[in-house]
Amino acid sequence: MLEATLDAATVLTGEPQRLILDRAYDSDPLRDRLEQRGIDMICPHRTNRIKAARQDGRRLRRYKRRWVVERTIGWLQNFRRLVVRWEHKLLMYRAFVHVACLMIALRRF
Repeated sequence: MLEATLDAATVLTGEPQRLILDRAYDSDPLRDRLEQRGIDMICPHRTNRIKAARQDGRRLRRYKRRWVVERTIGWLQNFRRLVVRWEHKLLMYRAFVHVACLMIALRRF
């Protein structure tokens, strides 16, 4: 389904350079097909993998930073006003995003 999603993506202007994915996508045939398309697949190997690992830890450094983005989006979704957009003007919506980020930062420190 990943390849069908990439084919149907109208937002992309071309093929992405790399995809950072979960362990669930760890599949050698999928890696091969994405490599043929020129896409670098970055995902950790499953713990029960029988075959030898196909990527080293250097590329997985990008995967470690993925948590920061997902966690931040999760924190922002705690604010109902951002999840359900009632404002018609983008300026007001962005203002509430900034207020939410400020509140998250104040809670963290």
